[in-house]
Amino acid sequence: MRDLILFLAFVGIMPFIFKRPVVGAMAFAMVSLMNPHRLTYGSAQNFPFAMYLCLATLVAILISREQKKIPMTPAVLVMLLFFTWYTVGTIFAQVPNGAWTDWERYAKTMLMVFVTIMTVRTVSDVKVLALTVALSLGFWGAKSGVFVIVSGGGEGLHGPFDSFISDNNTLALAMVTITPLLVYMASRAKTKWAKRAAMGMAGLTMLAAIGSYSRGAMLATFAMGFFLWLKSANKLKTGLAFVLIVPIVFSLMPPQWTGRMHTIQTYDEDASATGRINSWHFAVNIANEFAIGGGPNVFTPHMFMLYAPEPERYYDAHSIYFQVLGELGYFGLAIFVAMFVTTWRTAGRIIRHCRDNEDQSWALMLARMCQVSMIGYLAAGAFLTMAYYDLIYYVIAIVICLDKVLVRAPQKDDTPPMQLKFVERYLERRAAKKSRKASLARPLNRA
Repeated sequence: MRDLILFLAFVGIMPFIFKRPVVGAMAFAMVSLMNPHRLTYGSAQNFPFAMYLCLATLVAILISREQKKIPMTPAVLVMLLFFTWYTVGTIFAQVPNGAWTDWERYAKTMLMVFVTIMTVRTVSDVKVLALTVALSLGFWGAKSGVFVIVSGGGEGLHGPFDSFISDNNTLALAMVTITPLLVYMASRAKTKWAKRAAMGMAGLTMLAAIGSYSRGAMLATFAMGFFLWLKSANKLKTGLAFVLIVPIVFSLMPPQWTGRMHTIQTYDEDASATGRINSWHFAVNIANEFAIGGGPNVFTPHMFMLYAPEPERYYDAHSIYFQVLGELGYFGLAIFVAMFVTTWRTAGRIIRHCRDNEDQSWALMLARMCQVSMIGYLAAGAFLTMAYYDLIYYVIAIVICLDKVLVRAPQKDDTPPMQLKFVERYLERRAAKKSRKASLARPLNRA
C-alpha cells in the first residue's frame, strides 16, 4: 500500500513540474531529505525517485519560459568555488575510485541546490521551500521523539537506512539543525491547532536529538540556546526557561544517557574520543603532505597505515572540519568556513532589511532561524563526518533565495509581469500629464 501511494504521488506531481520547474526542485528536496521510499517494503524501496525527479526538473527548466537566474552573490560564488575545489581534489585524489563515488553524490546535491536557487522566484516559493525542508526532517524528528518517550531514553535510535542520517549520531545532527526551522514554522502557523502541532513536532525533534546519546548534539543544543538567549528581547525570561528546562530533561533521562554525557569531561579515558583525536592528527598530516588534500574518501585503513600516528586505530574523520581538512587541504577548509561566513552575513542583511517592515516579519524570523540552524550544524558537526550533508546546503539556499526575492529584486517577484507593465505605463502617463500641466502653468505664473 505504501509503495502504491508513493508511486501515485510521483506520477501525479509530474505535470506540475513541467508547468513550474520549482515544483520539481521542491519534490527532489523532500525525497533527498526525508527518504520516504525507505518506509516502503516493495519495489518503491529501491526505485530511483530522486534521479527521475532531477531529470524531469532539468527538462522542465529547458522548456520553461520563466526567468531563470542564479544571483551571483558572495554566498553563491563561495559555494561554487568550494564545489570547484572539491572537483580538483577529486581529480588528484589518493583513493580515486572512492573519491569519484563521493563526488557523484555531492555533485547531485549541489546541482539541485543551484537548481532550487534558480527556480525560486517569488515570496511564496521561499515559504514553501522552508516548509518543505522543515517537514521533510520534522517527520523523522516527530517519529524519533516518540521513540525516545516509548523506549524510556532513546537508546537504539536510528534514521532511514542507507542515508546520510542512518545512525543515531548523524540523525542527531539533522534533528539539531532542523529544529529552528520547525520553530519558524510554528511561529507562522495560521490556526491554533496548526501552531500546537508545529510546536509539538519541534519539541519531539529536539527530544530526539537529546535522546540520541550523541554528545555532539548535546553541545550543539547548548550552543543554539546560548545564541537564542543573546538575541532574545527578554533575556531574563529566556534564561529562566533554560534554567528550569535543562534539569528536568536531565532528570528524566536514564542513567546510561547521563553516564555517556559525563564522558565529555573525561574524553582522554574514552576509546571513541581518543580514536577521533587519532583521526584528526591523520587529517593534519595529510593536509601537510598534500597541498590540495588527499581527496574525497581519503579516510581509509590503507591511508591510515601511512599517515596516522596510531596506524592500527582506524576511525572516520568524526568532524566536518577535519574531514574537509584531510580531503581538501587548508585552502579547502578556508573556503568551507567562508561559505558559512558569507551566508551568515547575507542573513544579517536580510534581518536589517526586514526589521522595520511588519509585512516582512516572517522573513526576519526565517533568516534568524537559519542562523540558529547553522550554529547547531557547525557545533554538532565538530564531532561528525557530515561536511557534505544536503540539509545544510538547503538551509544556505533558503537564505540565498530570501536575499534574492526580498532584498535584491522584490518588485519583480511579487508582481505578475503583465500587471507590472500596466503599472509602469500608468505611472509614466501620470508623470507626463503632470509635466504638461506644469509647463502650461508657468506663463500664467510669470504674468
